[in-house]
Amino acid sequence: THRNLLQQVKDGKFREDLFYRLNVYPIFVPPLRDRRDDIPYLVRHFMEKVAPADPRRRLAGISASALAMLQAYDWPGNIRQLENAVFRASVLAEGDVLTEEEFPQIRAQVEGTVDLAAETTSTIAETVEGASKPADEAIAEKMGSAFADGESPARPQPRFGTLRALDERGNVRALADVELEMIKLAIDHYNGQMSEVARRLGIGRSTLYRKLKEYGIDPEA
Repeated sequence: THRNLLQQVKDGKFREDLFYRLNVYPIFVPPLRDRRDDIPYLVRHFMEKVAPADPRRRLAGISASALAMLQAYDWPGNIRQLENAVFRASVLAEGDVLTEEEFPQIRAQVEGTVDLAAETTSTIAETVEGASKPADEAIAEKMGSAFADGESPARPQPRFGTLRALDERGNVRALADVELEMIKLAIDHYNGQMSEVARRLGIGRSTLYRKLKEYGIDPEA
């Protein structure tokens, strides 16, 4: 609960005996804004969580400027908000490295408080140990033998969950088409658990079911 139970006891709104039965070993978890050094490790964890099994189709990492931006944000929704932000960014990313462009809502709130013009080709990839590497180097490691001596790199395979903003002719795709793909991806990724799908998409269950009906999606199929 978000209520102060001790105060509730004093106000006579919560049973005192029950409070002391529950309050055996209180644990204080500080908000994410008070432990910003944890953010690189959490981002790495959430990126791995959403990554496909095929390593060649995974994101290479996140740019240093994007990571600095995430660390500058206050995260009122704490870890759950960060996880949702990384999930959406991973799904919508156009390239192999997450940049600040994949976090438009966060960027709008921290722009001016952090130098987003910093080197964007450096990435936090593979490990988060304070060292960064160029994005093309990280991608080369992902592609392995595709970058053999003198050979041109093979065209990257489309990654899991990437929703393309442009169609085959280079025009911006209709919003309904992108939304439809996003809903289908979320249903598949969360194994049809509709409450979780709605939560991750940031909409209510009733809104989700209305959209399923609109698009003719059978969640049981």
